[in-house]
Amino acid sequence: MVWRFLDFQRHNAFENMAIDEAVFRETIKNKKSPTIRFYGWRPAAVSIGYFQDIEKEINVEKCRADGVDVVRRLSGGKAVFHCREVTYSVVACNKEKLFPQDIHGTYKIISNCIARGLITLGIEASLAETGRKLHDADFKACCFSVPSGNELLVSGRKICGSAQMRTGSGFLQHGSILMDFDPVKTASFLLPARTAEQLRKLKDSVAAINEEITRPVDEKEICANLKKGFASVLGKEIIEGALTSAEEILVGKLTQKYADLRWNSERKKELVQLHD
Repeated sequence: MVWRFLDFQRHNAFENMAIDEAVFRETIKNKKSPTIRFYGWRPAAVSIGYFQDIEKEINVEKCRADGVDVVRRLSGGKAVFHCREVTYSVVACNKEKLFPQDIHGTYKIISNCIARGLITLGIEASLAETGRKLHDADFKACCFSVPSGNELLVSGRKICGSAQMRTGSGFLQHGSILMDFDPVKTASFLLPARTAEQLRKLKDSVAAINEEITRPVDEKEICANLKKGFASVLGKEIIEGALTSAEEILVGKLTQKYADLRWNSERKKELVQLHD
């Protein structure tokens, strides 16, 4: 089975989440081949997990003042400040037998793909054997403060944070691979305010591509290596493609949902029921 590849493009937060959901819906509905997508964020944004409380965990006023979008994801997990990074998403039906029918097994396979890509880039990434308990972290709202099992580490520091959404028919997993990391800026968008010691701990727990290699790299080179990693680990042909017309139409509708305060603050607009 040939996989579809959607190469790196930048979109605003609402469009990015709309594209991920549109690809997921259409893939499940039509039992299509899996899709791998790489993307960036313009302007910078904070995404929050499906179950997070935006009022308690995000400094919405600071985000608004700095022109930083805030969007609620379909997936769970914690908040991520999206700026200097490559974001990936993988969508597949359950008929794709490469993936186990559980979150952790799927995490492990996708993390191995990303690790292979980072290694070809010159970064020795490895999978976390076990996760840390949430109460061990000083930044409970921040994705990168807590490495989960099978997430990617470089010298014990988290370089990629991921989240997943599953139905009985398939899954969407997306995650952020950091190019640079600014703990002070990241923390400024989260609640409550942090101490200098907490910021130091956060900095020490996070890795970024540009800190691990001395030569300059851009998103194009990073994505090319990540694509090779997926192809190598999965043993699949991955062919560049584009959104279908049905996906494009759905993106237009879903962008309105993700830009809606009722979704981002209260989860008022739920998914239309997906039928097997």
